[in-house]
Amino acid sequence: MQDQPRYKAHKKSDFFRDGKAMRELPEGTVPRGFLREDKAFYTGKTDAGQNNAAPNPAATPATDAAGNTLVTDFSGLISEFPVPVTEELVDRGEQRYKVFCIVCHGPVGNGDGMIVKRGFSKPPTYNDDRLRNAPVGHFYDVITNGQGKMNSYASQVPPADRWAIVAYIRTLQISQNPNGSAQMTSTNRATNSNTQTMTSDNLSNGSNTAVATDANTVGGVR
Repeated sequence: MQDQPRYKAHKKSDFFRDGKAMRELPEGTVPRGFLREDKAFYTGKTDAGQNNAAPNPAATPATDAAGNTLVTDFSGLISEFPVPVTEELVDRGEQRYKVFCIVCHGPVGNGDGMIVKRGFSKPPTYNDDRLRNAPVGHFYDVITNGQGKMNSYASQVPPADRWAIVAYIRTLQISQNPNGSAQMTSTNRATNSNTQTMTSDNLSNGSNTAVATDANTVGGVR
């Protein structure tokens, strides 16, 4: 096992005429699955927003008492999910949220995660009007590119899981809205042609589905 007949990357080879152990792709090779043609899915931005550098350049340089950068201009970001919002998507988002997000943002998104209790700066709450009315593309953009004191999670969270987390964040926002989720504006509507389920209906207009409101039990739709 220690002595194997193989080459490491970029090592010299006496077998091939060009002396390279690493082989070049044959001429005319076409990559498959990496073109990322669905720009809204992979960026969370509109056609106009995709021409801008990341992170979202529309961010207004305002800060809160904890020193967090607050975005108040959400232009250039998509307002509808580019994927069907299903119960499975929200469940996946809950699982990924508990892995990557809960430590800072807390169980219901109030910014009271464990590291905040240990002295780290408190992130903005998801449950104020500013972020309740933010388009879904904003949350995807922040996960992808980072914002303020939050680093990018693009290397840890693939695009499909980012949208799952965004769907779960919407669920948390609805669960914590004291005035009822119907007040969430049309920019929050999670619609996708005819593929909506009871979960996406709830994310759109707050009807039909009850969401857990207890910080210890919130975990999606029930």
